[in-house]
Amino acid sequence: MKYLLDTNTFWWAVMTPRELSRRARRICEAQGIERIVSAVSLWELVTKCSIGKLSISQVTSTLPAWVSSLGARVLPLEAAHAYAAYGLPLLHKDPFDRMLVAQAVADDLTLVTCDETIQRYNVKWVW
Repeated sequence: MKYLLDTNTFWWAVMTPRELSRRARRICEAQGIERIVSAVSLWELVTKCSIGKLSISQVTSTLPAWVSSLGARVLPLEAAHAYAAYGLPLLHKDPFDRMLVAQAVADDLTLVTCDETIQRYNVKWVW
């Protein structure tokens, strides 16, 4: 199974793993599990740093190091993901989260999230 970490899961996995559920922590730490971090999550974190909502020291080198520390790969944003967002119901107002759902749907990924609004979508998820 391939797991797409949502932005909060990615953040907590590297900053405060105790915030994760037991299952999410196992997914983020166990060997042999395919972990994926979306470029959308990286964009969201960089955006939050740019507007002062978040502070990450040396963000352009720190984020790749965090991805590497989790043994994850980065999922680029592709046209197929944008097209998959077209049919999504407007349950979530956050465009970053909507795109993560679209990526999970388009690429048949299981989203690791505690976001209850995301969980209302017709998408595979765990927490």
